[in-house]
Amino acid sequence: MLGRLHEIKKPIDTELRIFEERFRASMKSAVPLLDRITHYIIKRKGKQIRPMFVFFSASLCGGITEATYRGATLVELLHTATLVHDDVVDNSFERRGFFSINALWKNKIAVLIGDFLLSKGLLLSVKNKDFDLLKIVSEAVEQMSEGELLQIEKARRLDIDEKIYFDVIRQKTASLIASCCACGATSAGADDATVEKMRQFGEKIGIAFQIKDDVFDFGTDDVGKPLGIDIKEKKITLPLIYALNKASYLEKKRIINLVKNHNDEPSKIAEIIRFVHSKGGISYAEQKMQTYQREAFDILNQFPDHHARTALEQLVRFTTERKE
Repeated sequence: MLGRLHEIKKPIDTELRIFEERFRASMKSAVPLLDRITHYIIKRKGKQIRPMFVFFSASLCGGITEATYRGATLVELLHTATLVHDDVVDNSFERRGFFSINALWKNKIAVLIGDFLLSKGLLLSVKNKDFDLLKIVSEAVEQMSEGELLQIEKARRLDIDEKIYFDVIRQKTASLIASCCACGATSAGADDATVEKMRQFGEKIGIAFQIKDDVFDFGTDDVGKPLGIDIKEKKITLPLIYALNKASYLEKKRIINLVKNHNDEPSKIAEIIRFVHSKGGISYAEQKMQTYQREAFDILNQFPDHHARTALEQLVRFTTERKE
């Protein structure tokens, strides 16, 4: 899987290396504690998928510029800040197999680290007069916060339908990938119509990516145990929404009661997962994911043939067809 990603990355290997150096430099601080924590953040960074979307989008829309590096850095700074804050909100002590910041340094420091990263992103943009990039990414952060709050509000009452589900994931997940693609296009000097086209492309990918994630939750882990992490958190996702819509009144009532009151019992989680499979919730969600993937490809195919277009196609397939 990672070998495949490495192949997709190859055309922008040099750019990503330069970006990594600049991203590291953007977090520098004279405060030793801050430096120690940001070093920890860099050490456990992910697969670079967001910067890849920025660089390939720029390449497709006119070429990589100095502003592209700043756009990728801005996206990563603000995204990392939201992850640090998310772990505090979710009371989560682990991320990608590592301890979270709040697990190691407690909530107070984690919140301040998130604030520090946000301010670094804002200052980087203001200093270089990248106001278009700042607007794109700030709008994404606004949407991510609204999406998270909408999900929390609905989880309390479990009254989420398909429309609300798509509103939540469009804001919570898709807005960030959309901002990566829009930042890339803007940094390359593309016109407003092209920037909007790339934003829509990123949004569709983000939605497909999240549906894929939600489908995973109805599988099993490495040792064959039912996952059901969303169920434990009372998150009603597309496979479950569809299954509930196909259920009788009594079935629906019983399953909602299990999600509400027995979401920490492995046998009940397994029962909910079996129910979703039996009602066709997984295949319905996968069809929806493929529809968004197709719509993203339709947008991409409006651009002339280019190595960056091919790379973006491969990146889309990687994010939506992954097995983990």
